[in-house]
Amino acid sequence: MLGVIDLPTYLAGLVLIVLLPGPNSLYVLSVAARRGVRTGYTAAAGVWCGDTVLMTLSAAGVASLLQANAVLFGIVKYAGAGYLTWLAVGMLRAAWAMWRARREPAAESAEPETVAGERPFRRALVISLFNPKAILFFVAFFVQFVSESNPLIGFTVLGVLAQVASALYLSLLIFSGARLAAAFRRRRRLAAGATSAAGALFLGFAVKLSLASV
Repeated sequence: MLGVIDLPTYLAGLVLIVLLPGPNSLYVLSVAARRGVRTGYTAAAGVWCGDTVLMTLSAAGVASLLQANAVLFGIVKYAGAGYLTWLAVGMLRAAWAMWRARREPAAESAEPETVAGERPFRRALVISLFNPKAILFFVAFFVQFVSESNPLIGFTVLGVLAQVASALYLSLLIFSGARLAAAFRRRRRLAAGATSAAGALFLGFAVKLSLASV
């Protein structure tokens, strides 16, 4: 139906995959907590654009190419792992700066702590393109539910469903993160601890991606 094979199984897997923590969702939550709802949605837009690129590449047959070419897949995954590691180091450095400044008075209206030179849309886009969860999803899971009789409609339907699920989940994270913003502004130790935890998780994502296989 509509170029899709076994839609209920796809939807069940989609929900589980979307809810599984990954660098995309963690980064959007972090941005919303530090800089508010509007900037959180800017980062989310980068995620949605990145996922659209991955879906399009999957539909164009790049997923099959990555499965068949171990060298190409290795290049993609190690480049992604390197980028996630770079982000993790930046977060840990920012956390250290927050910790050193924890005793300095902070005005209630002050702008939340930001990573130097951060561009949420572009950074979220690159994170999405190198997201291990998204790569494995579109390479090994997504394509299994596209009917050979009508692949264009199948890819479109599955892609729209994936984006709707992502939009709902990221919106929940954005508004949850925005509620943390005031606490982060008042409590430097809390902000430093949360940023350190995010950096450690990004290192974990980098290791996971470097060990991934299809």
